[in-house]
Amino acid sequence: MLARYFMIFSTVFLLAACGTSTYDGGAMDLDGMNGGVIVGEDDTALYAGEAGPVPGTQADLVVNVGDRVFFNTDSSELTMEPRTTLENQAVWLGQYLHMGIIIEGHCDERGTREYNLALGERRASAVKNYLVALGVSPSRITTVSYGKERPAVPGVNEGAWAQNRRSVTKVQ
Repeated sequence: MLARYFMIFSTVFLLAACGTSTYDGGAMDLDGMNGGVIVGEDDTALYAGEAGPVPGTQADLVVNVGDRVFFNTDSSELTMEPRTTLENQAVWLGQYLHMGIIIEGHCDERGTREYNLALGERRASAVKNYLVALGVSPSRITTVSYGKERPAVPGVNEGAWAQNRRSVTKVQ
């Protein structure tokens, strides 16, 4: 009799253990109960199985539109490539009118902290102004400058610096 209870307990335990798996810090439902949605650490749905990212999420913006634009050294001017990305962001934001965004301004490591904070703010403002000109309501957009404090790529070379001179659009 004890062996029978042990066998039932073991089976239930094994089935429960097979119900979820981890993926990059999030839980993924493998039994289909949540449609295969991968949930991030902050309980935000990121991907819906083979279909790709959940529409309207940060992952959707990154994968289907692009969340960052890059700048030349000591510049907050938007060149043609960033403008194209921002035009795509404006179209994407037009599909999700309830959604706000934060535009982060970043710089490379060269220059003083104060200079880079001001340059990061000019970069974030340039992006905001362009999105507003494309029809995105300014009330949906917040800007913040991180200056050189949050590099995307560590390194003391032109390749790293080019990746750090950026603005990043984050879904709120």
